[in-house]
Amino acid sequence: MDDGETPPNAELAMNYLQTLVSDPAAWVALLTLIAMEVVLGIDNLIFISILTNKLPEKDRARARNIGIGAALVMRLALLGTIAFIVGLTATVFTVFGKGFSWRDMILIAGGLFLVWKATKEIHHSVDPDPGHDVFTPQSVGLTVPAAIGQILLLDLVFSIDSIITAVGMTEHIPIMVVAILVTVGVMLFAATPLANFIQANPTIVMLALGFLLLIGTTLIAEGFGAAIPKGYIYAAMAFSALVELLNMFSRRARRRNASR
Repeated sequence: MDDGETPPNAELAMNYLQTLVSDPAAWVALLTLIAMEVVLGIDNLIFISILTNKLPEKDRARARNIGIGAALVMRLALLGTIAFIVGLTATVFTVFGKGFSWRDMILIAGGLFLVWKATKEIHHSVDPDPGHDVFTPQSVGLTVPAAIGQILLLDLVFSIDSIITAVGMTEHIPIMVVAILVTVGVMLFAATPLANFIQANPTIVMLALGFLLLIGTTLIAEGFGAAIPKGYIYAAMAFSALVELLNMFSRRARRRNASR
């Protein structure tokens, strides 16, 4: 090869990317995938906001940024093992005629974790003097590494599920990479405002915990093969959030009238 000549592999890669950029179907797939990833990221953001708000105020933003940044690295690494991840849908064992794959077991485990976490937080919110529970016998404050670890644990569940879904929408890895980068950028931008909003409105905390319970239950159901359309879940969440926002405006209006 002469000096300055483009290597054949690099030339093929450039041609491949140029073909994608000029293909309208690729742009449609990218926009659709970004929309799907952003919507699915709402679950993650709610969990991250509630979790990091339990940290000292000086550590919250750092924990959110590190957790989301580490989740980005993990998602990109998972894309490198996409053939392995797609293979997670193969049946591993059967119980009473129902086949279970590794994906099913990961969804069930992630759903159980969410249900346990949300239930524990609801208990601590309504009980003014919560005692020790079965899984946390000693009262130990949440640390930044522990928060980041829990963020990554849950993101692993959502990442595997979203990558398997993305494979059904497009076969092009660059499109998946761009969608992940855009989604994580949106999460980094929205994480702190959402966390501050939840922290400033205690009733929103309980509503968000209810969302986590709903999402956890949905993950468990999907692990057992019950297909629940995501649109129904997010429509119910949006309606509940709208009702709570109306209640917030009503309470503020009453306080203003009372102060006059």
